[in-house]
Amino acid sequence: MSIEVGGVVEGTVTGITKFGAFVDLTDGKVGLVHISEVADVYVNDVKDFLKVGQKVKVKVLSVDDHGKIGLSIKRLQPKKPEAPAGGAPAQASFPARRPAGNDFRGKSAGRFSAGPVSFEDKLSRFLKDSDERLTDLRRKTDSKRGGRGSRRG
Repeated sequence: MSIEVGGVVEGTVTGITKFGAFVDLTDGKVGLVHISEVADVYVNDVKDFLKVGQKVKVKVLSVDDHGKIGLSIKRLQPKKPEAPAGGAPAQASFPARRPAGNDFRGKSAGRFSAGPVSFEDKLSRFLKDSDERLTDLRRKTDSKRGGRGSRRG
């Protein structure tokens, strides 16, 4: 049985590393299932999903000129449905968004309205905040230098 890209073969897990698992295939060939190709979920430790000596079915992803064989277990698993049966979009597992009342620095954004804001308003607020910050920075650096116009003698 030859190993071809896209083919499905059965093998035995012979070794587990932090980056994946080595699988013994036919004719004494060994391929690697990278940690990203072990399961559809986040894999922190390959040992949580595979054990040495375990028989697995794998899909051949690549075979390079040096004989390295890239394998996947994840691509043989049935796809999860994109949307629930009710027709509602699937919930993404992203971190919760920050409340709308806070800007990126964590300060209260009470002066900003909750409604839609035009680009010009956003730009004028940004320029005003930038000018205030630059003025504060100049005051701090000038005081460390001894003030404006003073020379060290």
